Amino acid sequence: MEIVMSVAIGLLFMAAVYLMLSKSLIRIIIGTGLLSHGAHLLLLTMGGLGGTAPPVVADGVSVSDYADPLPQALILTAIVISFAVTSFFLVLAYRAYQELGTDNMELLRGTEDYE
Repeated sequence: MEIVMSVAIGLLFMAAVYLMLSKSLIRIIIGTGLLSHGAHLLLLTMGGLGGTAPPVVADGVSVSDYADPLPQALILTAIVISFAVTSFFLVLAYRAYQELGTDNMELLRGTEDYE
């Protein structure tokens, strides 16, 4: 199962880098979202996909059967942070589009003679 997750993580990272290298601001924002999803899957895979029992001490369950709660807590925190950053990027892009009328990064750069 780790091999399938590794391929999925690689595909998400590949798509994210491709989108982040484009000139459209909305594609860059989608790319950062895909990058964060790839990082979440990477944390989940590194934490181990095994463990069928909940992380509660009970009689008759060996220590190797427990699911590790630490990667899940890290991923939950990362999801909240990535949601906040994505929301901020979307508001910033919307405001830039309202002011400048474009989302092309080449046109948003400006020129030196503009004052």
